[in-house]
Amino acid sequence: QLQLVESGGGLVQPGGSLRLSCAASGFILNFYAIGWFRQASGKERKGVLCISSSGQTTNYAESVKGRFTISRDNAKNTVYLQMNNLELEDTALYYCAAVRSYECSATITDFSSWGQGTQVTVSS
Repeated sequence: QLQLVESGGGLVQPGGSLRLSCAASGFILNFYAIGWFRQASGKERKGVLCISSSGQTTNYAESVKGRFTISRDNAKNTVYLQMNNLELEDTALYYCAAVRSYECSATITDFSSWGQGTQVTVSS
């Protein structure tokens, strides 16, 4: 059974950093594109970054450019989201999700397998 588990969230001050992990089990990560999404309280879920099976990245959120990076370690079956210079507006529940394709998709409904999410709170 395809499963994704996020970890690494927490409470951080503005300007701080966190690295989120998305560990996959039940499938070989190499064959899937993986995206990170976030959902702030009372708002819709939105894409952040995505990485294809070959390592090409797609940015869905202009606000994270230059601050967030996505990477993958296929040997560890894990995708990471490095978040630097965090801002109050980055506070959200962060999810990773897999799309059954080598390439990222611009359509959130194409991502068929989701983790349970990890909370990131940026506060002074």
